[in-house]
Amino acid sequence: MSKKAFVALVTCFNEDETINYEATRAQVRRQVAAGNNIMCAGTNGDFTALTHAEKIRLTEEVVDEVAGKVQVIVNAGMPATFETLQLAKEFDRIGVNGIAVITPFFIACTQDGLIRHFSTVADAVKTPIYLYDIPARTQNHIEPETARKLATHGNIAGIKDSGGAQETLEAYLAVARDMPDFEVYSGPDHLVLWALQNGAAGCISGLGNAMPDVLAGILNGFNSGDMADAARQQDIFTAFRTELYALGFPPALVKRALYLKDKSVGASRQPALLPSAEQDAKIRDILGHFDLN
Repeated sequence: MSKKAFVALVTCFNEDETINYEATRAQVRRQVAAGNNIMCAGTNGDFTALTHAEKIRLTEEVVDEVAGKVQVIVNAGMPATFETLQLAKEFDRIGVNGIAVITPFFIACTQDGLIRHFSTVADAVKTPIYLYDIPARTQNHIEPETARKLATHGNIAGIKDSGGAQETLEAYLAVARDMPDFEVYSGPDHLVLWALQNGAAGCISGLGNAMPDVLAGILNGFNSGDMADAARQQDIFTAFRTELYALGFPPALVKRALYLKDKSVGASRQPALLPSAEQDAKIRDILGHFDLN
């Protein structure tokens, strides 16, 4: 089975910080043209700064623009099971290919609490649920044994690992080897090819917003058996990641890099990056180094 690349799509904003849906649709078209699938309302999509109603409309717009050409996953995760359920039911109605559920944030959860949270959501919808682990941001981690228990649920299809530790990714992949219907998607952009080589179903990439063709090239090389080209593309991807992410918070930097190329994407609603002429100059130098101006 061919491996799949999803891009954790940026959400585009107008100058007044309302969502620019037309610009977001243009970003969808850009990714579809490269052959990448879409994840919306994720970390790179400013989901923590979007209202409940905006997430629903954003998903409707993305699904409409994709028009079945690629797959769409949307993140429904919120701190409370109640709102997560509300969103998941709306996304189920819209008709996405998968619903990602990030671990609750701000609230410290036990592993039993996580099992109850994810199972409750998976019980309520028909769309496959994907666990989403990013402990550096949520302070809650899905232990591999918890993932193994959840993998027995008939509507939990896999996990997105954005922990960044190869050891955890290996443990999730071990679950997938024992349970073939459970898919693992790698989040860290420097591990895309490694994850594919070790049994991952694919990746969900933030950096792919800035380098859609390189991300697609890694997957195309792997799927066609051209490992030399896949490795070459991964080296480019990793080098770009290293240089760009050295400047600060990764999602904000990806958004800023896009903005410096195309102002229609807008700024981020998040306060994580306060643009400066000095930092913009560094980002432009990096874009020039990789022929992305």
